[in-house]
Amino acid sequence: MSFRRGVVRQSKFRHVFAQAWKAEHCLDDVRVSRVTWDGPLCAANPKFIAVVIEAGGGGAFLVLPLAKSGRVDQNTPTVCGHAAPVLDVQWCPHDDNVIASASEDCTVKIWQIPDGGLTSPMSEAVVTLEGHSKRVGILAWHPSALNILLTAGCDNVLCVWDVGTGEVVYQLSDAHPDLIYSVSWNREGSILCTTCKDKALRVIDPRRGTVLKVREKAHEGTRPMRAVFLADGKILTTGFSRMSERQLALWDTRDLSEPVVTQEMDTSNGVLLPFYDPDTNMVYLCGKGDCTIRYFEVTDESPYIHFLSLYSSKEPQRGAGFLSKRGVDVNKCEIARFYKLHERKVEPISMTVPRKSDLFQGDLYPDTAGLEPALLAEDWIAGQDAPPILVSLSGGYTAPPSKCGTLRGRPKLLSQTNTSPTSTTAPPNPMAVEMESEGLGHREGRGDVDGGIERVKKEEDQLSDVLTEIRALRALVLAQGHRIDVLERQLARFEDGEV
Repeated sequence: MSFRRGVVRQSKFRHVFAQAWKAEHCLDDVRVSRVTWDGPLCAANPKFIAVVIEAGGGGAFLVLPLAKSGRVDQNTPTVCGHAAPVLDVQWCPHDDNVIASASEDCTVKIWQIPDGGLTSPMSEAVVTLEGHSKRVGILAWHPSALNILLTAGCDNVLCVWDVGTGEVVYQLSDAHPDLIYSVSWNREGSILCTTCKDKALRVIDPRRGTVLKVREKAHEGTRPMRAVFLADGKILTTGFSRMSERQLALWDTRDLSEPVVTQEMDTSNGVLLPFYDPDTNMVYLCGKGDCTIRYFEVTDESPYIHFLSLYSSKEPQRGAGFLSKRGVDVNKCEIARFYKLHERKVEPISMTVPRKSDLFQGDLYPDTAGLEPALLAEDWIAGQDAPPILVSLSGGYTAPPSKCGTLRGRPKLLSQTNTSPTSTTAPPNPMAVEMESEGLGHREGRGDVDGGIERVKKEEDQLSDVLTEIRALRALVLAQGHRIDVLERQLARFEDGEV
C-alpha cells in the first residue's frame, strides 16, 4: 500500500507535458555554431533570443526578437565583434537589452541591443573585459546585484567584474588546478559552486577569495560535470560514473562527504546541461547530442529527486536556450520554454501544466525574479547580500522598453564607449554646477520656467553621476585592499616555506 502511495505522489507538476511548436513558428536557416564546447550556445529573455552561429574569420551570434519566426535571411545583421568563435552568451538579468558574450579570443564583451533588434551589424561593444590569458567559455551574471558578472576561462581563473567600470573586482587564480567546467551562483549571490576537470565540486566565497568546501570525485567518471545551486542552498550535479553511466546527484552544502541522493540514468556520451527553475523547483536536463529533455522535481522528501517525464524527438540537439520565467505564456499554463538548437533550425518547446480553467493559476506562478536589482555593484562588493526582488506574473508580463542606462551610470564606462581611444569623460565641476544654478535662477526670473525645470533635472543627473562614481571608486578601493591582503598572506606563506 505504501508503494502505491509513493507511485501516485501528489504534485501539481506530475503531469507536465512538453510540446514542440509548429514548423511555421520555428527559426529556419540558422547556421548554429559547430564549436566543440559543451555550452548551451543560446540564451533567451522576454524580448530576444540569441544564438551563437558559424562565422568566417571571427565569432558572431544572432540576436532576434522573440516573436520572430520563419526563415532567417543570410544577410540578417549579427553581433560580430569577436576575433575568434563565441563560446557563451548570457542576457543580463536586470536589463533585457544587455547581453554578455565570451570568446576564444580571451575577451568578454558587453553589448546593448536596441529595442526591436539589430538593423545593421554590431561590432563595437559597450564594454570589453580583458583579463583572461586563454579562451573564455563560461559567463554567469550575479542574480541580484547590478552589473556584477562572473567569467571563467581555460586559464583556470575565475574573474568577478563590475561591468559598470570595466574593472576586475575579484580574481581567483589558485582555486582550480585544471579546466573549470561550470559555475553557479546561489540564490543571494553570496557564494558560488564550481565543477572542475579534477572531478571536484567546490563551494567558493569570491569576495574572500576562499574555497569553503571541497568534495573530491563528486562523480567518478572522467567526462565533464555540471553543477547548479538550488533555491534552498543544496547543489545538484550531473556527471558520469566509473562505468560511464550518466548520473544526477543532490548535495547538502553543510556536509559534502556523501550525496543526499544519486540517480543513474543511461550510458550516453552527451554532457547533461542542467537548467533550474527556482519558482517550481524543477530541473530540466538537456544532453548535447541527445534527442530527449528529461525533467525532475526536487523536494524535501525522499527520494528528493522525482523523475516527472521526458520529451523525445527524432533529431539531436546542438544546444538549448532556457527562457526567463518572465517570458512564458501564463494564459496557457506554460511554466517553461526551451529553444532547441538543430543543425540549421531553432525549435521552441513549451512545458505546460494541463488545466481546464483560463484564469491565472497562482499556484503555478509564484512571484519570480524581476528586472529591478536588489543591490548596486558597490553594495555587493562592500559585503551586502540580498535575494532577487520578485514580481508577480498575474495578468502576464510586459517587458519594459530599453533603459539605455544600466551600463552607463558611471563616467569611466562612458569613456569606454567613446570611439576615441584617448578620450576620457571627466565628472562635472561642482563650481560649474553652482554657476549654472545661479544662471538658472536669473533666467527663471525672466519667466523661463520650463527651461529652469529641465536644467535642474540635468544638474541632479550630473550630481547623481558624481556620487555614483565616488561610490564606485570607494568600493573599488575596498576590493583592491582586500586583494592586497590576500596576496600578502600568500607571500607570507611562501616566505615561511608553507607552499
